[in-house]
Amino acid sequence: MSLSGKVAIVTGSGRGLGLAYARELARQGAAVVVNDVDAAVAAEAVRLIEADGGKAAAVVAPVGSTEVAKQLVQAAVASFGRLDILVTNAGILRDKSLLKMTDEDFDAVINVHLRGTFTCVREAFAYFKENGIAGRIITIGSPTGQRGNFGQTNYAAAKAGIVGMVRTWALEMKKSGVTANAVIPVAATAMTKTVPYFQKAVEADERGEAMPSFFRHDLGFGTADDVSGLVAFLASDEAAGISGQAIGAGGDRLQLWSHPEPVSTEYRDGGWRYEDLTENFGGIFGDKLQSVGEEFLPLPEGLQPEAAPAGVR
Repeated sequence: MSLSGKVAIVTGSGRGLGLAYARELARQGAAVVVNDVDAAVAAEAVRLIEADGGKAAAVVAPVGSTEVAKQLVQAAVASFGRLDILVTNAGILRDKSLLKMTDEDFDAVINVHLRGTFTCVREAFAYFKENGIAGRIITIGSPTGQRGNFGQTNYAAAKAGIVGMVRTWALEMKKSGVTANAVIPVAATAMTKTVPYFQKAVEADERGEAMPSFFRHDLGFGTADDVSGLVAFLASDEAAGISGQAIGAGGDRLQLWSHPEPVSTEYRDGGWRYEDLTENFGGIFGDKLQSVGEEFLPLPEGLQPEAAPAGVR
């Protein structure tokens, strides 16, 4: 198996995407430290991995603080003797439009997603460097962090920040042989279950059937298992030359996201004054301004969501 003898931590791995990542890493031979805030959920994740023939231990704690980051690394070493892979998947949502979003809503999401990624990666990298291990850092981004999404100021900021940190870490970790990448998943989750657009895809998945090709191929939307293969690959020795990348996975689709690059450049001797911009900006850049948010394809007739029965919301 490609990850035989390796040890991984997957934060937020009690259920959903995190559990899929943990199980796939274990199937590929890695021993896994799972993490969740719910002890029963974490225990069930360990049971599932062990039932698959893998090895697992659990740490029940909310990521964000340095203390929990240290606890996770210590648990990997105490349980399995080393650490080779960190997947920072833990996250929460507090979706509200800007004027309704409180300080607490903003801080809670930033603390788990952004600060939790930072503290866990810092602790893992310190261990890798001290022990001469060419480790693997795999963070989890989102299309929202790449494109924006209504009602997700906090989440967009955190996910965009994670990709920014990955680019920086790829530079800082190169000499140590450690890689850092961001995975951008597009999959059925507790959040997408509430979106009518995805109703037919989610219902097919819950029935144990393949999602319609429109979702899997045209939208690149699939199951958590469709993303887990990429996570395991980036954790392997075969991915030693891949770092600083944002890579999307969903359904039948794999995407390499570009880093931000200028789309058009203009020069003016003496610089650009207010009057110059007022006169020229539209003519220079008007047809090159970038779109924001994700734009979904129109749903085919047979995949339209069904209206809820009268009296049901």
